[in-house]
Amino acid sequence: MSDASIGTPEQLRDPNYTPPLAKAVPLGIQHVLAMFVSNVTPAIIISSVAGIAFGPNADPGTKVYLIQMAMMFAGIATLIQTIGIGKVGARLPIVQGTSFAFLPVMIPAMIGAGTAGLAGLMTGVVIGGLFHACLGLFVGRIRFALPPLVTGLIVLMIGLALIKVGIEYAAGGAGDFNRSKDTWGGLSNWFQAGVVLFVTLGLKFFARGMLSVSAVLVGLIVGYIVAFMMGDVNLGGMADAAWFALPQPFKFGFDLNWAIIIGMCLMAFISAIETVGDVSGITKGGAGREATDEEVTGATYADGLGSALAGVFGSLPNTSFSQNVGLIAMTGVMSRHVVTIGALFLIACGLVPKVGAIINTIPIQVLGGGVIVMFGMVASAGISMLSDVKWNSRNMVIFAVALSVGLGLQQVPDAFNAFFNVLEDGSKKINTLGILMTSGLLPTAFIAIVLNLVLPAALGEEAEAELAGAVKGHKDNASNK
Repeated sequence: MSDASIGTPEQLRDPNYTPPLAKAVPLGIQHVLAMFVSNVTPAIIISSVAGIAFGPNADPGTKVYLIQMAMMFAGIATLIQTIGIGKVGARLPIVQGTSFAFLPVMIPAMIGAGTAGLAGLMTGVVIGGLFHACLGLFVGRIRFALPPLVTGLIVLMIGLALIKVGIEYAAGGAGDFNRSKDTWGGLSNWFQAGVVLFVTLGLKFFARGMLSVSAVLVGLIVGYIVAFMMGDVNLGGMADAAWFALPQPFKFGFDLNWAIIIGMCLMAFISAIETVGDVSGITKGGAGREATDEEVTGATYADGLGSALAGVFGSLPNTSFSQNVGLIAMTGVMSRHVVTIGALFLIACGLVPKVGAIINTIPIQVLGGGVIVMFGMVASAGISMLSDVKWNSRNMVIFAVALSVGLGLQQVPDAFNAFFNVLEDGSKKINTLGILMTSGLLPTAFIAIVLNLVLPAALGEEAEAELAGAVKGHKDNASNK
């Protein structure tokens, strides 16, 4: 979409340049279309885990509120990044949105948290966000401990941990309530999910412009229409949703749940490094330069402050959205004011519960088709990051041990008795340690970081040299014979 009518090459590389409004508004909406589905999906997943989306305790109003806040605080966090408050904010075209990275920690914590529920979750988001903001003081100094081997493995694990959710949604929804329904796993569910997949892939690879950028969103719309024609769309809750509503501070209460708090703080490291990578990608792709220390620090401050503010009003942690980094490189427009327009659009949507109510009517199997693509892309992003790794014996061992332990604990959560407390009736209840470890993500990150710091890089090079020498000696002996 970049052309001479938008501005000169020098202007397009300037974050402070404002394109003509007739061009800036479509560009801003384009950024929203690229991230819209990914932004509201975590809120839908958490509402399912919390038991308010389906079943006898379903609370559609709370689910709509979570969706509404996901839009509003993605917009507010984006404004903090693009406009800035003092040292907070990179003042770059960074789009913030609800993070997938925290889901592998939040899901088991919500299931095992018992009575904590959304109160414990949102308290953890606030405390984790404040901790995240503090990382801005020294985030540049810890980058040495997180090379592509570590960050790529962690992102891969995030994707692998979430792929199960995508399959469950496509089959008809996660949780025992959904599995008990006769329709779970039925061909009609998979047909609707398949329509979303087919349309998404078709547009992604054979369309251009906004259709390609918003492929997942358009795929969901087509899948929604098909589901409506098949009688699977329930519009009953639409009439009850208001046309305007403000966010409510501490709507779900305040409750300290250490599993969630510890998990949020530990995952803040991963989110901070992801944001550093996105800031570097924006400045390189859009302006052809390296990010400054002030931009990296400001972006990290904004990440944490945006998440803490979101938690106060009942929303989930925010982070920079990588798909929008690619969009900046594609359009060639570096203007932060373009992204500001998109942020204002998100805030407007968040003030209108009717928008959240419409999203709430999307059948879970239709959403599953889009989620399969999104979570698969998370895993693919991890593999892409790992392509920068020099695969010697040292790095392969680190990868193998960290992946095996993390993925193994995720798949066999009862492998350690220490993960559970025995109740008076003899039953077992997962404890804080179990919640953190069975996510798979935190043990993987811990092992990868420690081994990468402890094992000298020379070990891999020496092993390669010995192997090369042995092969050469074998060939020399064979030639002498």
